[in-house]
Amino acid sequence: MELRADLLRLVPDERRVTTSESVLDQHAQDLSYHRPRRPDAVVYAKTTEEVAALLRWASEQGVPVVPFGAGTSLEGHVIPARGGISLDLTRMDRIVELRPHDLLAVVQAGVLRSALNAAAGEHGLQFPVDPGADATLGGMAATNASGTTTVRYGGMRTNVLALEAVLADGRVVRAGSRAAKTSAGYDLRSLFVGSEGTLGVITELTLRLHGIPEAVVGVRAAFADLDAACAAAVALVGSGLSVARLELLDALTIAAVNAYKGMAYAEAPSLFLELAGSEAGVGGDVEAARELCEGEGCLAWAAERDPTARARLWEARHHVLFALVHGSPGKLHKSTDVCVPVSELPGAVRRARLLAEDSGLAASIIAHAGDGNYHVLLMLDPADPAELAAAERLNDALVEHALAVGGTCTGEHGIGQGKIGYLEREHGDLLPLMRDVKRAFDPQGILNPGKVVASEAALR
Repeated sequence: MELRADLLRLVPDERRVTTSESVLDQHAQDLSYHRPRRPDAVVYAKTTEEVAALLRWASEQGVPVVPFGAGTSLEGHVIPARGGISLDLTRMDRIVELRPHDLLAVVQAGVLRSALNAAAGEHGLQFPVDPGADATLGGMAATNASGTTTVRYGGMRTNVLALEAVLADGRVVRAGSRAAKTSAGYDLRSLFVGSEGTLGVITELTLRLHGIPEAVVGVRAAFADLDAACAAAVALVGSGLSVARLELLDALTIAAVNAYKGMAYAEAPSLFLELAGSEAGVGGDVEAARELCEGEGCLAWAAERDPTARARLWEARHHVLFALVHGSPGKLHKSTDVCVPVSELPGAVRRARLLAEDSGLAASIIAHAGDGNYHVLLMLDPADPAELAAAERLNDALVEHALAVGGTCTGEHGIGQGKIGYLEREHGDLLPLMRDVKRAFDPQGILNPGKVVASEAALR
Protein backbone atom coordinates (compact mmCIF):
# COMPACT_ATOMS: atom_id res chain seq x y z
CA MET A 1 0.00 0.00 0.00
CA GLU A 2 2.93 2.34 0.60
CA LEU A 3 3.97 2.06 -3.06
CA ARG A 4 0.45 2.84 -4.25
CA ALA A 5 0.26 5.84 -1.93
CA ASP A 6 3.52 7.20 -3.37
CA LEU A 7 2.27 6.68 -6.91
CA LEU A 8 -1.03 8.39 -6.19
CA ARG A 9 0.87 11.51 -5.21
CA LEU A 10 2.36 11.47 -8.73
CA VAL A 11 -0.82 10.42 -10.59
CA PRO A 12 -3.70 11.52 -8.34
CA ASP A 13 -6.40 9.30 -9.81
CA GLU A 14 -7.28 6.03 -8.05
CA ARG A 15 -8.62 4.55 -11.28
CA ARG A 16 -5.21 4.90 -12.93
CA VAL A 17 -2.99 3.53 -10.17
CA THR A 18 -3.83 -0.06 -9.33
CA THR A 19 -2.58 -3.16 -7.59
CA SER A 20 -5.64 -5.20 -8.58
CA GLU A 21 -4.64 -8.84 -9.09
CA SER A 22 -6.41 -9.13 -12.44
CA VAL A 23 -4.68 -6.01 -13.78
CA LEU A 24 -1.30 -7.16 -12.45
CA ASP A 25 -1.82 -10.50 -14.22
CA GLN A 26 -2.67 -8.74 -17.47
CA HIS A 27 0.61 -6.82 -17.29
CA ALA A 28 2.66 -9.84 -16.23
CA GLN A 29 2.88 -11.46 -19.66
CA ASP A 30 2.88 -11.09 -23.42
CA LEU A 31 1.72 -13.48 -26.17
CA SER A 32 4.74 -15.79 -25.84
CA TYR A 33 5.82 -18.78 -23.78
CA HIS A 34 8.04 -16.65 -21.50
CA ARG A 35 7.31 -17.09 -17.81
CA PRO A 36 5.00 -14.34 -16.49
CA ARG A 37 5.94 -12.08 -13.59
CA ARG A 38 3.65 -9.56 -12.00
CA PRO A 39 4.62 -5.92 -11.55
CA ASP A 40 4.11 -4.44 -8.10
CA ALA A 41 1.74 -1.83 -9.51
CA VAL A 42 0.27 -0.63 -12.80
CA VAL A 43 0.07 3.07 -13.63
CA TYR A 44 -1.99 4.36 -16.58
CA ALA A 45 -0.39 7.60 -17.75
CA LYS A 46 -2.29 10.22 -19.73
CA THR A 47 0.35 12.90 -20.29
CA THR A 48 4.07 13.25 -20.89
CA GLU A 49 4.25 15.27 -17.66
CA GLU A 50 2.91 12.30 -15.68
CA VAL A 51 5.46 9.99 -17.29
CA ALA A 52 8.25 12.44 -16.47
CA ALA A 53 7.17 12.79 -12.83
CA LEU A 54 6.92 9.03 -12.43
CA LEU A 55 10.38 8.41 -13.90
CA ARG A 56 11.99 11.11 -11.75
CA TRP A 57 10.56 9.43 -8.67
CA ALA A 58 11.45 5.91 -9.86
CA SER A 59 15.03 6.96 -10.58
CA GLU A 60 15.40 8.46 -7.11
CA GLN A 61 13.90 5.36 -5.47
CA GLY A 62 15.56 2.77 -7.73
CA VAL A 63 12.20 1.31 -8.79
CA PRO A 64 12.08 -0.51 -12.17
CA VAL A 65 9.68 0.84 -14.82
CA VAL A 66 8.51 -1.21 -17.79
CA PRO A 67 6.54 0.58 -20.57
CA PHE A 68 3.42 -1.32 -21.68
CA GLY A 69 1.26 -0.95 -24.80
CA ALA A 70 -0.98 -3.58 -26.36
CA GLY A 71 1.03 -6.45 -24.83
CA THR A 72 1.43 -8.33 -28.12
CA SER A 73 5.23 -8.68 -28.05
CA LEU A 74 6.83 -12.10 -28.47
CA GLU A 75 10.15 -11.92 -26.63
CA GLY A 76 9.05 -10.95 -23.13
CA HIS A 77 9.64 -7.22 -23.68
CA VAL A 78 6.80 -6.12 -21.39
CA ILE A 79 7.28 -8.73 -18.65
CA PRO A 80 8.48 -6.94 -15.47
CA ALA A 81 11.56 -9.12 -14.94
CA ARG A 82 12.46 -7.23 -11.73
CA GLY A 83 8.93 -6.30 -10.63
CA GLY A 84 8.35 -2.58 -10.12
CA ILE A 85 5.89 -0.52 -12.16
CA SER A 86 4.20 -1.44 -15.42
CA LEU A 87 3.67 1.95 -17.08
CA ASP A 88 0.65 1.51 -19.34
CA LEU A 89 0.54 4.12 -22.12
CA THR A 90 -2.68 2.99 -23.82
CA ARG A 91 -4.62 6.00 -22.49
CA MET A 92 -2.21 8.37 -24.23
CA ASP A 93 -4.30 7.81 -27.34
CA ARG A 94 -4.68 11.22 -28.94
CA ILE A 95 -3.90 11.95 -32.58
CA VAL A 96 -2.25 15.29 -31.98
CA GLU A 97 -2.09 16.49 -35.57
CA LEU A 98 -2.64 15.32 -39.14
CA ARG A 99 -0.74 17.21 -41.84
CA PRO A 100 -1.89 15.66 -45.14
CA HIS A 101 0.13 18.00 -47.35
CA ASP A 102 3.30 17.11 -45.44
CA LEU A 103 2.39 13.40 -45.46
CA LEU A 104 2.79 13.09 -41.70
CA ALA A 105 0.88 12.60 -38.46
CA VAL A 106 1.77 13.41 -34.85
CA VAL A 107 0.38 10.88 -32.38
CA GLN A 108 0.67 9.97 -28.72
CA ALA A 109 2.28 6.62 -27.97
CA GLY A 110 -0.96 4.83 -27.12
CA VAL A 111 -2.71 5.47 -30.45
CA LEU A 112 -3.63 2.21 -32.18
CA ARG A 113 -2.49 1.60 -35.74
CA SER A 114 -6.12 1.15 -36.83
CA ALA A 115 -7.13 4.50 -35.31
CA LEU A 116 -4.42 6.36 -37.21
CA ASN A 117 -5.41 4.66 -40.45
CA ALA A 118 -9.07 5.54 -39.93
CA ALA A 119 -8.15 9.22 -39.52
CA ALA A 120 -5.58 9.27 -42.32
CA GLY A 121 -7.91 7.43 -44.68
CA GLU A 122 -10.23 10.43 -44.81
CA HIS A 123 -7.40 12.23 -46.62
CA GLY A 124 -6.56 9.36 -48.97
CA LEU A 125 -3.54 8.43 -46.84
CA GLN A 126 -2.40 5.45 -44.79
CA PHE A 127 0.19 4.39 -42.26
CA PRO A 128 1.22 1.10 -43.86
CA VAL A 129 3.44 -0.63 -41.29
CA ASP A 130 1.43 -3.75 -40.45
CA PRO A 131 2.74 -6.24 -37.87
CA GLY A 132 -0.58 -8.09 -37.90
CA ALA A 133 -1.75 -7.12 -34.43
CA ASP A 134 -3.58 -3.84 -33.89
CA ALA A 135 -0.70 -2.61 -31.77
CA THR A 136 -0.05 0.76 -30.18
CA LEU A 137 2.25 2.92 -32.29
CA GLY A 138 4.56 3.66 -29.37
CA GLY A 139 5.07 -0.05 -28.80
CA MET A 140 5.62 -0.60 -32.51
CA ALA A 141 8.33 2.07 -32.47
CA ALA A 142 9.92 0.67 -29.31
CA THR A 143 10.33 -2.74 -30.97
CA ASN A 144 11.00 -1.44 -34.51
CA ALA A 145 8.00 -3.46 -35.68
CA SER A 146 7.58 -4.31 -39.34
CA GLY A 147 5.46 -7.12 -40.83
CA THR A 148 3.76 -7.86 -44.10
CA THR A 149 4.30 -4.52 -45.87
CA THR A 150 8.03 -4.13 -45.16
CA VAL A 151 8.96 -5.25 -48.67
CA ARG A 152 7.55 -1.96 -49.97
CA TYR A 153 7.34 0.55 -47.12
CA GLY A 154 9.98 -0.53 -44.63
CA GLY A 155 9.52 -0.94 -40.89
CA MET A 156 9.01 1.55 -38.09
CA ARG A 157 12.52 3.00 -38.16
CA THR A 158 11.94 4.04 -41.79
CA ASN A 159 8.61 5.65 -40.97
CA VAL A 160 9.34 7.53 -37.73
CA LEU A 161 10.40 11.09 -38.60
CA ALA A 162 10.65 12.34 -35.03
CA LEU A 163 9.77 11.34 -31.50
CA GLU A 164 9.42 12.58 -27.95
CA ALA A 165 10.82 10.41 -25.16
CA VAL A 166 11.23 10.68 -21.41
CA LEU A 167 14.60 9.63 -20.02
CA ALA A 168 15.12 7.71 -16.80
CA ASP A 169 15.69 10.90 -14.79
CA GLY A 170 12.48 12.49 -16.08
CA ARG A 171 14.01 14.71 -18.74
CA VAL A 172 11.87 15.09 -21.86
CA VAL A 173 13.83 14.98 -25.12
CA ARG A 174 12.85 15.29 -28.78
CA ALA A 175 14.77 13.73 -31.65
CA GLY A 176 14.22 14.17 -35.39
CA SER A 177 12.10 16.74 -37.19
CA ARG A 178 9.17 17.10 -39.58
CA ALA A 179 11.49 17.33 -42.55
CA ALA A 180 11.70 14.33 -44.86
CA LYS A 181 15.43 13.97 -44.14
CA THR A 182 18.22 15.40 -42.05
CA SER A 183 21.99 15.14 -41.62
CA ALA A 184 22.15 17.03 -38.32
CA GLY A 185 24.29 15.18 -35.79
CA TYR A 186 23.90 11.72 -34.31
CA ASP A 187 20.64 9.97 -35.17
CA LEU A 188 19.17 9.58 -31.69
CA ARG A 189 15.72 9.12 -33.21
CA SER A 190 16.84 5.80 -34.68
CA LEU A 191 18.51 4.87 -31.40
CA PHE A 192 15.21 5.10 -29.52
CA VAL A 193 13.35 3.16 -32.23
CA GLY A 194 13.96 -0.50 -31.41
CA SER A 195 15.39 0.21 -27.94
CA GLU A 196 12.49 -1.70 -26.30
CA GLY A 197 11.96 0.83 -23.52
CA THR A 198 15.49 0.40 -22.16
CA LEU A 199 16.73 3.91 -23.03
CA GLY A 200 13.60 6.00 -22.52
CA VAL A 201 9.81 5.93 -22.67
CA ILE A 202 8.48 7.05 -26.05
CA THR A 203 5.48 9.33 -25.50
CA GLU A 204 4.90 10.94 -28.93
CA LEU A 205 5.71 10.11 -32.56
CA THR A 206 5.81 12.00 -35.83
CA LEU A 207 5.09 9.43 -38.52
CA ARG A 208 5.29 9.31 -42.31
CA LEU A 209 2.01 8.79 -44.14
CA HIS A 210 1.70 7.31 -47.63
CA GLY A 211 -0.91 7.63 -50.34
CA ILE A 212 -3.50 4.86 -50.66
CA PRO A 213 -2.89 3.16 -54.04
CA GLU A 214 -5.52 3.50 -56.75
CA ALA A 215 -5.67 -0.24 -57.38
CA VAL A 216 -4.83 -3.23 -55.16
CA VAL A 217 -4.95 -6.91 -56.06
CA GLY A 218 -4.48 -9.75 -53.58
CA VAL A 219 -3.19 -13.09 -54.81
CA ARG A 220 -2.88 -16.59 -53.38
CA ALA A 221 -0.50 -18.87 -55.30
CA ALA A 222 0.02 -22.52 -54.30
CA PHE A 223 3.12 -24.57 -55.12
CA ALA A 224 4.19 -28.20 -55.01
CA ASP A 225 6.88 -27.62 -52.37
CA LEU A 226 8.62 -24.97 -50.29
CA ASP A 227 11.56 -24.74 -52.68
CA ALA A 228 9.30 -23.70 -55.54
CA ALA A 229 7.40 -21.17 -53.42
CA CYS A 230 10.66 -19.61 -52.16
CA ALA A 231 12.15 -19.47 -55.65
CA ALA A 232 9.04 -17.66 -56.88
CA ALA A 233 9.32 -15.19 -54.00
CA VAL A 234 12.95 -14.39 -54.85
CA ALA A 235 11.99 -13.88 -58.50
CA LEU A 236 9.13 -11.55 -57.54
CA VAL A 237 11.35 -9.42 -55.29
CA GLY A 238 13.81 -8.85 -58.09
CA SER A 239 11.20 -8.30 -60.79
CA GLY A 240 10.53 -4.60 -60.25
CA LEU A 241 6.79 -5.28 -60.01
CA SER A 242 4.58 -3.26 -57.66
CA VAL A 243 4.78 -5.79 -54.81
CA ALA A 244 3.35 -4.41 -51.56
CA ARG A 245 3.19 -7.68 -49.60
CA LEU A 246 4.79 -11.07 -50.18
CA GLU A 247 4.16 -13.75 -47.55
CA LEU A 248 4.98 -17.47 -47.47
CA LEU A 249 2.88 -20.04 -45.59
CA ASP A 250 3.78 -23.72 -45.53
CA ALA A 251 1.24 -26.54 -45.92
CA LEU A 252 0.85 -27.14 -42.17
CA THR A 253 0.06 -23.46 -41.63
CA ILE A 254 -2.53 -23.45 -44.41
CA ALA A 255 -4.17 -26.51 -42.85
CA ALA A 256 -4.35 -24.79 -39.45
CA VAL A 257 -5.84 -21.65 -41.02
CA ASN A 258 -8.43 -23.71 -42.90
CA ALA A 259 -9.52 -25.40 -39.68
CA TYR A 260 -9.67 -22.17 -37.69
CA LYS A 261 -11.22 -19.87 -40.28
CA GLY A 262 -13.40 -22.38 -42.14
CA MET A 263 -11.44 -21.84 -45.35
CA ALA A 264 -10.84 -24.33 -48.15
CA TYR A 265 -7.42 -23.20 -49.40
CA ALA A 266 -5.25 -25.78 -51.14
CA GLU A 267 -3.11 -27.26 -48.35
CA ALA A 268 0.18 -26.67 -50.12
CA PRO A 269 3.04 -24.18 -49.64
CA SER A 270 1.59 -20.86 -50.74
CA LEU A 271 2.50 -17.25 -51.40
CA PHE A 272 0.09 -14.54 -50.31
CA LEU A 273 0.89 -11.60 -52.57
CA GLU A 274 -0.39 -8.06 -52.94
CA LEU A 275 0.29 -5.74 -55.86
CA ALA A 276 -0.64 -2.08 -55.54
CA GLY A 277 -0.34 1.01 -57.72
CA SER A 278 -2.16 2.59 -60.64
CA GLU A 279 -5.01 0.73 -62.31
CA ALA A 280 -3.09 0.27 -65.55
CA GLY A 281 0.16 -0.66 -63.87
CA VAL A 282 -1.29 -3.22 -61.50
CA GLY A 283 -3.18 -5.00 -64.27
CA GLY A 284 0.04 -5.67 -66.12
CA ASP A 285 1.93 -6.55 -62.96
CA VAL A 286 -0.60 -9.21 -61.97
CA GLU A 287 -0.10 -10.98 -65.28
CA ALA A 288 3.68 -10.69 -65.02
CA ALA A 289 3.59 -12.06 -61.46
CA ARG A 290 1.47 -14.98 -62.62
CA GLU A 291 3.99 -15.80 -65.34
CA LEU A 292 6.84 -15.72 -62.85
CA CYS A 293 4.99 -18.03 -60.47
CA GLU A 294 4.00 -20.42 -63.24
CA GLY A 295 7.64 -20.53 -64.23
CA GLU A 296 8.33 -21.97 -60.77
CA GLY A 297 5.57 -24.56 -61.04
CA CYS A 298 2.59 -22.73 -59.53
CA LEU A 299 -0.26 -25.22 -59.00
CA ALA A 300 -3.12 -22.82 -58.28
CA TRP A 301 -3.61 -19.06 -58.69
CA ALA A 302 -6.41 -16.92 -57.28
CA ALA A 303 -6.45 -13.13 -57.68
CA GLU A 304 -8.87 -10.92 -55.74
CA ARG A 305 -9.71 -7.29 -56.51
CA ASP A 306 -12.79 -7.07 -54.29
CA PRO A 307 -11.82 -5.33 -51.01
CA THR A 308 -13.86 -7.73 -48.88
CA ALA A 309 -12.23 -10.78 -50.48
CA ARG A 310 -8.78 -9.24 -50.06
CA ALA A 311 -9.53 -8.51 -46.41
CA ARG A 312 -10.44 -12.17 -45.88
CA LEU A 313 -7.17 -13.24 -47.49
CA TRP A 314 -5.05 -11.05 -45.20
CA GLU A 315 -7.16 -11.82 -42.16
CA ALA A 316 -6.32 -15.48 -42.74
CA ARG A 317 -2.62 -14.61 -42.86
CA HIS A 318 -2.75 -12.39 -39.77
CA HIS A 319 -4.68 -15.01 -37.77
CA VAL A 320 -2.03 -17.71 -38.19
CA LEU A 321 -0.97 -17.52 -34.54
CA PHE A 322 -4.57 -17.75 -33.33
CA ALA A 323 -5.11 -20.73 -35.65
CA LEU A 324 -2.11 -22.56 -34.22
CA VAL A 325 -3.12 -21.80 -30.63
CA HIS A 326 -6.65 -23.01 -31.41
CA GLY A 327 -5.26 -26.28 -32.75
CA SER A 328 -2.96 -26.87 -29.75
CA PRO A 329 -5.00 -26.42 -26.56
CA GLY A 330 -2.95 -26.15 -23.40
CA LYS A 331 0.23 -25.13 -25.19
CA LEU A 332 2.04 -21.81 -25.54
CA HIS A 333 3.63 -20.17 -28.54
CA LYS A 334 7.31 -19.84 -29.38
CA SER A 335 8.38 -18.23 -32.63
CA THR A 336 11.84 -18.05 -34.14
CA ASP A 337 12.61 -14.84 -36.02
CA VAL A 338 15.75 -15.00 -38.10
CA CYS A 339 16.24 -12.90 -41.22
CA VAL A 340 18.59 -13.76 -44.09
CA PRO A 341 19.50 -12.11 -47.40
CA VAL A 342 16.62 -12.76 -49.79
CA SER A 343 18.73 -14.96 -52.06
CA GLU A 344 19.44 -17.23 -49.07
CA LEU A 345 15.75 -17.69 -48.19
CA PRO A 346 15.09 -20.90 -50.19
CA GLY A 347 18.03 -22.74 -48.62
CA ALA A 348 17.28 -21.38 -45.14
CA VAL A 349 13.62 -22.44 -45.24
CA ARG A 350 14.51 -25.87 -46.64
CA ARG A 351 17.01 -26.35 -43.81
CA ALA A 352 14.51 -25.12 -41.23
CA ARG A 353 11.94 -27.69 -42.34
CA LEU A 354 14.48 -30.54 -42.05
CA LEU A 355 15.66 -29.37 -38.63
CA ALA A 356 12.07 -29.06 -37.41
CA GLU A 357 11.28 -32.60 -38.52
CA ASP A 358 14.44 -33.93 -36.83
CA SER A 359 13.51 -32.14 -33.60
CA GLY A 360 10.28 -34.10 -33.25
CA LEU A 361 8.33 -30.87 -32.67
CA ALA A 362 5.24 -29.89 -34.59
CA ALA A 363 6.35 -26.79 -36.46
CA SER A 364 4.82 -24.44 -38.99
CA ILE A 365 6.86 -22.11 -41.17
CA ILE A 366 5.81 -18.67 -42.36
CA ALA A 367 7.93 -15.93 -43.89
CA HIS A 368 7.88 -12.32 -44.90
CA ALA A 369 9.37 -13.69 -48.07
CA GLY A 370 9.94 -10.28 -49.61
CA ASP A 371 12.60 -9.36 -47.05
CA GLY A 372 14.01 -12.75 -46.03
CA ASN A 373 12.48 -12.81 -42.54
CA TYR A 374 11.09 -16.25 -41.68
CA HIS A 375 9.52 -17.78 -38.57
CA VAL A 376 9.32 -21.35 -37.34
CA LEU A 377 6.21 -21.41 -35.15
CA LEU A 378 6.20 -23.91 -32.31
CA MET A 379 3.46 -24.77 -29.85
CA LEU A 380 5.04 -25.95 -26.59
CA ASP A 381 4.08 -27.39 -23.24
CA PRO A 382 5.91 -24.96 -20.91
CA ALA A 383 6.00 -27.69 -18.25
CA ASP A 384 7.83 -30.15 -20.53
CA PRO A 385 11.62 -29.65 -20.23
CA ALA A 386 12.28 -31.93 -23.20
CA GLU A 387 10.09 -29.86 -25.52
CA LEU A 388 11.63 -26.61 -24.32
CA ALA A 389 15.15 -27.97 -24.79
CA ALA A 390 14.34 -29.23 -28.30
CA ALA A 391 12.91 -25.83 -29.21
CA GLU A 392 16.03 -24.06 -27.96
CA ARG A 393 18.28 -26.40 -29.95
CA LEU A 394 16.23 -25.72 -33.06
CA ASN A 395 16.36 -21.96 -32.50
CA ASP A 396 20.13 -22.14 -31.91
CA ALA A 397 20.65 -23.94 -35.20
CA LEU A 398 18.53 -21.45 -37.13
CA VAL A 399 20.37 -18.47 -35.65
CA GLU A 400 23.80 -19.98 -36.31
CA HIS A 401 22.88 -20.58 -39.95
CA ALA A 402 21.44 -17.08 -40.36
CA LEU A 403 24.59 -15.48 -38.96
CA ALA A 404 26.76 -17.69 -41.18
CA VAL A 405 25.05 -16.41 -44.33
CA GLY A 406 25.09 -12.74 -43.29
CA GLY A 407 21.71 -12.56 -41.57
CA THR A 408 20.46 -11.66 -38.09
CA CYS A 409 18.98 -13.40 -35.05
CA THR A 410 15.86 -11.23 -35.17
CA GLY A 411 14.19 -9.58 -38.12
CA GLU A 412 11.35 -7.90 -36.25
CA HIS A 413 10.51 -9.37 -32.83
CA GLY A 414 13.48 -7.79 -31.07
CA ILE A 415 15.72 -9.07 -28.28
CA GLY A 416 13.64 -8.63 -25.12
CA GLN A 417 14.67 -11.22 -22.56
CA GLY A 418 14.47 -14.16 -24.95
CA LYS A 419 17.34 -13.36 -27.32
CA ILE A 420 20.02 -11.74 -25.16
CA GLY A 421 22.38 -14.65 -25.77
CA TYR A 422 21.85 -14.44 -29.51
CA LEU A 423 22.64 -10.73 -29.50
CA GLU A 424 25.99 -11.60 -27.96
CA ARG A 425 26.67 -14.07 -30.77
CA GLU A 426 25.71 -11.56 -33.44
CA HIS A 427 27.29 -8.40 -32.02
CA GLY A 428 29.72 -9.52 -29.34
CA ASP A 429 32.30 -6.89 -30.31
CA LEU A 430 29.67 -4.13 -30.11
CA LEU A 431 28.15 -5.10 -26.76
CA PRO A 432 30.54 -2.93 -24.72
CA LEU A 433 29.41 0.08 -26.77
CA MET A 434 25.76 -0.90 -26.35
CA ARG A 435 26.24 -1.16 -22.58
CA ASP A 436 27.89 2.26 -22.55
CA VAL A 437 24.85 3.69 -24.36
CA LYS A 438 22.48 2.04 -21.87
CA ARG A 439 24.50 3.38 -18.95
CA ALA A 440 24.54 6.91 -20.41
CA PHE A 441 20.76 7.01 -20.82
CA ASP A 442 19.81 4.99 -17.74
CA PRO A 443 22.62 5.02 -15.15
CA GLN A 444 20.43 3.50 -12.41
CA GLY A 445 19.26 0.66 -14.66
CA ILE A 446 15.56 1.23 -13.92
CA LEU A 447 14.22 1.18 -17.50
CA ASN A 448 12.96 -2.27 -18.48
CA PRO A 449 15.82 -4.02 -16.65
CA GLY A 450 16.94 -7.46 -17.78
CA LYS A 451 16.18 -6.76 -21.44
CA VAL A 452 18.33 -6.38 -24.59
CA VAL A 453 21.92 -5.96 -23.35
CA ALA A 454 22.31 -7.01 -19.73
CA SER A 455 21.00 -6.97 -16.20
CA GLU A 456 21.64 -4.01 -13.94
CA ALA A 457 24.54 -5.81 -12.25
CA ALA A 458 26.34 -6.25 -15.55
CA LEU A 459 26.11 -2.53 -16.22
CA ARG A 460 27.91 -1.52 -13.03
